[in-house]
Amino acid sequence: MDHSATTPIDSRVVDAMMPYLTQRFGNASSIHQFGQEARAAVDKARRQIASLISARANEIVFTSGGTEANNLAIRGVCEAAQAHGRHIITSAIEHPSVRGVLEYLEKNGWTITRLPVYDGGVVRIEDVRAAIRDDTVLISVMMANNEIGTIQPVKEIGALVRATRESGQKHLSFHTDAVQASGRIPIDVEHVRCDLLSLSAHKMYAPKGTGALFIRRGVRLFPQQIGGHQERERRAGTESVPNIVAFGKAAELAREEMDQRQEQTERLRDRFEEKVQSRIDDIVFNGDRRRRLSNVSNISFRFIEGEGLLIHLDMQGVAVSTGSACSSGTLEPSPVIKALGRDEELARGAIRFSFGKDNTDEDVDVAVEAVARAVESLRSISPLARESLST
Repeated sequence: MDHSATTPIDSRVVDAMMPYLTQRFGNASSIHQFGQEARAAVDKARRQIASLISARANEIVFTSGGTEANNLAIRGVCEAAQAHGRHIITSAIEHPSVRGVLEYLEKNGWTITRLPVYDGGVVRIEDVRAAIRDDTVLISVMMANNEIGTIQPVKEIGALVRATRESGQKHLSFHTDAVQASGRIPIDVEHVRCDLLSLSAHKMYAPKGTGALFIRRGVRLFPQQIGGHQERERRAGTESVPNIVAFGKAAELAREEMDQRQEQTERLRDRFEEKVQSRIDDIVFNGDRRRRLSNVSNISFRFIEGEGLLIHLDMQGVAVSTGSACSSGTLEPSPVIKALGRDEELARGAIRFSFGKDNTDEDVDVAVEAVARAVESLRSISPLARESLST
């Protein structure tokens, strides 16, 4: 129940990449036949990934993952445009890889406007419009949140950015982190009108260690990896051919099976929420339940700590998350849940359940029983629960 953290590798993806782990081991930068065989495989994967988001193949740059894609997009554009301004607009619920690089830039003289998301977890377009200044060079708002699944108004933001550029502010760019959304909802970069879009292979049943950044033709950015000519000099380093091939195959499968996967995960998620709601009192659903990814359910359980619930479920063989896997280890409550206006107790008691294409009804029923047992056990020893009963 933690597919937003990562996904198992699809067997068809393994089959596609295996030859490039064994016989077809060439370096894609080599000019002999072994290298050109690898180059052809990389180019095919580039086309497959471009097709998933309706982009051109030459607008796809391979990276080591979503974090590097976000860094390349934000730092690359900002460093290229800083002569025109040093102001960035973002949301209060971005992934740590976006939040972290913006905090770094803020410490180095940039001004960051963090837009609220209110109790539904969704940015309002009027807030974006009001935040744009003459020195704004980048808007970075994720497509879908990794903890609560809420889908942001990226098409409206893209249209606003395009109109602002046409009115004279030519150095304004729009980046969206689509790591959670890609492969789960239809994406067309022409409809979104984004200039940069981040993806990650391991969120769509391919191995960890590979990501991609869509860079619209004509967008100028400074590379962050220096020392090689790969990826048209936008990202130096020898390409991981087997992982890129796997990513391409996973993107192809995601495009072909998207409707089926959406229907399956939404049905399982709704079944899970209905059963949890009927079995357990004092719960709060986090985020807009209509405007969200089909596979994500985030629930706060009153009177208990989310970490304790996670451990109890893990002991019963059920994997969940208290937030982003990239921020695990922190003792602070999720900033995403806090941004919804939840109090400290609800923020600390929040659990993300995220479903995958291979989950079953039986998985859901096992998970519900495990959650019910764990909550009952933890509340029986919770001072907060006893205090609530006494009043």
